[in-house]
Amino acid sequence: MKLWGRIRKDNETAASQTVVVHAKSAYEVEDWSEPFAKLCHDLDIARPVILKKHIRDLERFGHAVFLPSDFLESVDFDRFEAEIF
Repeated sequence: MKLWGRIRKDNETAASQTVVVHAKSAYEVEDWSEPFAKLCHDLDIARPVILKKHIRDLERFGHAVFLPSDFLESVDFDRFEAEIF
């Protein structure tokens, strides 16, 4: 499966990137930190704090949204979206 990350600013996609996750479904992923580390590195942004809510959203809906409050560092975008496909 693949994880697609999008940076949204002013309701437009400012940047996007895709990484391969070596699992058949979101339920099989034991540690989300590695795919998110690669995705954020490729997008040149800080890594967000991944909460159980984000993992639950990925497993149930295949989509999670990270707001600026989910980052320890300040960010210059409105939201970071991650979607499984």
